[in-house]
Amino acid sequence: MSATRPRTTRVLATTALACAAVTGPAGCGIEPSDVIDAGAPATGVQAPGRPETGVQLFFYGPAGLRSATRPAKEPADPQFALDLLRGGPDHAERQRGLSSALPELSGPLRAHAGEGRVDIGLPVPPRKLDTAALSQLVCTAANAAVPGGRPPSSVRVTLTGSGSRVGPMICGGDTALPVVQPSAVPTSP
Repeated sequence: MSATRPRTTRVLATTALACAAVTGPAGCGIEPSDVIDAGAPATGVQAPGRPETGVQLFFYGPAGLRSATRPAKEPADPQFALDLLRGGPDHAERQRGLSSALPELSGPLRAHAGEGRVDIGLPVPPRKLDTAALSQLVCTAANAAVPGGRPPSSVRVTLTGSGSRVGPMICGGDTALPVVQPSAVPTSP
């Protein structure tokens, strides 16, 4: 039986190729169709040897905070990334179920990047933002091109506005976390 299986497979493959060559795809039971618009081009894995460029934005989906990478000609600084974030998810991102937790803000966001840190100026007190909105801002800023070459999880982000301050915070992957400074604990003799 094992000797006939390869022969049967070759015969079926040969028949399928002959059908396609003689009659075209429609003659083999494949219906022709028009071009189908499926949204933005696929993004994700970069081709080997190509530098990774893109702007990583953070939105919310059914499973929590998720990143969305948009193509860019060069690495984006935190200000550019936050400006894109403020515009909300694009069509392809909405199709993936992503949305923004950022409220409508009355003024601009101002990002100033330094060695391993980003300071974000808000038009509202940052304490008025919920955890979801803070996480979007912190993770988007930390994943932008920040001087110092630190990984995003080491970039410290501080948010200020209307005399209020939150931070420094870091992006913990799926949420913004406060930076906890170790304190000296007295030891007993």
